[in-house]
Amino acid sequence: MVLEGLGQSLRGVLKKIAGASHIDEALVKEITRDIQRALLQSDVNVKLVLELTKNVERRALNEQPPAGTSPKEHVIRIIYSELAGILGAPRPLPIGKQTIMMVGLYGQGKTTTTGKLGRYFNKKGLKVGVIAADVYRPAAYDQLKQIADKVGISIYGEPGVKDAARIVANGMKEFQSMEVIIIDTSGRHSLEGDLIDELKRIADVAKPDERVLVLDASVGQQAGPQAKAFHDAVGVTSVIITKMDGTAKGGGALSAVAQTSASIVFIGTGEHLVDLEPFDPTRFISRLLGMGDLQTLLEAARDNISEEQAEETVRKMMSGRFTLKEMYSQMEMLTSMGPLQKIMNMLPGFGNMQDKVDVEASQEKLRKFRIVMDSMTDDEMEDPKLIKSSRINRIARGAGVESKDVRDLLRQFNMSKKAVKGFMGNRKLRKQLMKQMSSEDMEAFKDQVNQ
Repeated sequence: MVLEGLGQSLRGVLKKIAGASHIDEALVKEITRDIQRALLQSDVNVKLVLELTKNVERRALNEQPPAGTSPKEHVIRIIYSELAGILGAPRPLPIGKQTIMMVGLYGQGKTTTTGKLGRYFNKKGLKVGVIAADVYRPAAYDQLKQIADKVGISIYGEPGVKDAARIVANGMKEFQSMEVIIIDTSGRHSLEGDLIDELKRIADVAKPDERVLVLDASVGQQAGPQAKAFHDAVGVTSVIITKMDGTAKGGGALSAVAQTSASIVFIGTGEHLVDLEPFDPTRFISRLLGMGDLQTLLEAARDNISEEQAEETVRKMMSGRFTLKEMYSQMEMLTSMGPLQKIMNMLPGFGNMQDKVDVEASQEKLRKFRIVMDSMTDDEMEDPKLIKSSRINRIARGAGVESKDVRDLLRQFNMSKKAVKGFMGNRKLRKQLMKQMSSEDMEAFKDQVNQ
C-alpha cells in the first residue's frame, strides 16, 4: 500500500478515538501527539505538521459538533479535513486535445511515466503519440518504443540525432492528427544550465499545454525545492510523483509539492504500466484512514473491465445463474484490476483489516483456483455437482495441486453461490440493477427467467 506505515499509524489514532469512553482534553492532546509522530516519520515538513496538529487540537476542543454528529465522529472529520487540506486542491489533467511536456532529473521514472500517461489517455479513447526527445541517455528511444508498443500508442524519434528541439519539431508535424502528444525529454543529475536551455528550446517549439514535472517520492522534502527550481526554469504546471509504493518518504514529497504553485495530478503506485492513479487529496486521505475509495475503485473497474463483461455478469446474476464459469470470469475481472491489496485499500473498512487478512495468501489462493478450473471440462464448469471423488483426483493431477485444493475451490464456489442468491433476494437492490440495464438487456433477462 502507498504510505502503508503512515496509514497504519493514522488508523491507530482513529481506533483510539472510537474506543474512548468520551472526548476530553487529555485524549485530544494524546491523539495530536500520535498524529505528529506519524507524519514526521513519513517525512512531512515539520512546520506543516505543527500547524496541522495545532489546528486539530484547537478545533477538537473548541468546535461544537454539527447536529446529528457525535463528538467522536466530529473529531475524526476534523482530522480528515486537516490532512486533506495540506495536500492542496485537486487539479486533474483535462481529457482532450493537448500537448504535454515531461521534465525531471535522471532516475525519476520519467520515461516509464510517459508510457503510463499515454496508456491513461489511450484508455479514455484519445489518439496518443509520444515523442522520444531524450537524446543523451543510452537506449532511451528503445525503452520508450517498447513501452509505447505495449500500451498501443504511436511513437516518433530519431535515434542518433542530438538536436532534441529538431526531433520535437518533426514529431509535432508527424503527429498533427493526434489528440494527445507527450514529449519525453532528457534529464540530468542536477538542473544544469544546458538542460534548462534545451527544455526552453523544446517548449518554444512544442508550445505545450502542460509542463509536467516527474519526481521520485524518495526525494522526500527535497521535492519542494526541485519543483520550484523547474518551475522557475520552464513554468511547471503540474507534478507526477512516482514510486509512492516503495518509500516511507512519500508524505514529504506530497506535502512539499503541494506548497508550490504546481499541483500533483498523478501518483505512480507500482512498476506496472497500469499503476498510475489520478491524485485527489480527499480520496487519498480517505484510503489512508481506512475509509475506502469507491470512486477510484469504480474508475479502475471501468479502465480494466469492458462494459460488455460487466453487463454479462449482471445479467447472469439476475437470472440466478452462477456456475464455475461465472466464478472464473469474476476472478479474471478482479485480478485484471491489480493486486488484491490495492483493491482492498479502496473498500471502506477493509483498510483496517490488512493486519487480519493475509493478502498474499488470498492472492495465491485466487491464482491456484484459476489453475484448478483450467483443468476442468466444460461440463464440470457448467455443473459442479458432477465433480465427485474420482474427478477431484483427476483435476488435482492435471492442475498439479492436491485434492484438498480442489475441494477448497468447490467449498468457495458453494459459499459464493449462496451469497449471490442472497444478494439477488434483496428486491430493492435488484430493482436498482434493473435500472442500470438497457431495454435489450431487460428482454434477455426476462427470457432467461422464463426458461
